[in-house]
Amino acid sequence: MAESVILKNVTKKYRMYESKGQQLADLIFPGKKGSTFNAIEDISFAVEEGDVVGLVGINGSGKSTLSNIIGGLIPASSGEVDVKGDVNVIAIKSGLNNALTGAENIEFKCLLMGYTKEKIAEVMPEIIEFSELGDFIYQPVKQYSSGMKSKLGFAISVTANPDVLIIDEALSVGDQTFTDKSLAKMMEYKKQGKTIFFVSHNLSQVRNFCTKIAWIEGGRLREYGPTNIVMRNYTAFLKDYNQLSPKQQKKFRDDLAKQRKHK
Repeated sequence: MAESVILKNVTKKYRMYESKGQQLADLIFPGKKGSTFNAIEDISFAVEEGDVVGLVGINGSGKSTLSNIIGGLIPASSGEVDVKGDVNVIAIKSGLNNALTGAENIEFKCLLMGYTKEKIAEVMPEIIEFSELGDFIYQPVKQYSSGMKSKLGFAISVTANPDVLIIDEALSVGDQTFTDKSLAKMMEYKKQGKTIFFVSHNLSQVRNFCTKIAWIEGGRLREYGPTNIVMRNYTAFLKDYNQLSPKQQKKFRDDLAKQRKHK
């Protein structure tokens, strides 16, 4: 199998300030004020065509940052990201414009994907049907629930039929019927040999759907490999973590955050 996504020493840094004054001072004297936070740091792994990679880790570990970098939504601060083919990101908000109706969002996003007016008219009914939004498709998206937004974003993205698909918690909201239908669509893509990244806290879905797992902890890659091996280790970690008191869990997260922050 050919490699479809290759990450080499990928790092994403953000500057953090305690006040506007610090931010202004840092512009005049770079590096003198504020601190640097490593959202992800020195991550390397390769993904083959047809792999379904689950990105797991506790909240704030860097999963969404990594998926957004792979999807081309944000740039890495350093390192190399090589993605072969078209890529599409499906997140809960899905980059929808709240001021537009669902139908207008379909047209807008399809135009961004390079569709002609004729092609948009062809796929519009298919997208609307898959979304299950009915007459709500003609209402402003600002009136949608998070589940409805997820349905619309998912319907648009799967119709685009990308080579690499990134699903970031998009199946964590909404009804079970739509989730089952979406997972069935993902299984079709899996059989077609497409590369899929799956970010989810639903460990049952991750186990059943993914072939490999990338476990992110504190912005770093803790483990990458076959689902049965990595999920066994991650599940054991979660068991120990969940047995900690809320105060101990917070200390664990704070200690990880301190390691990622540099003056």
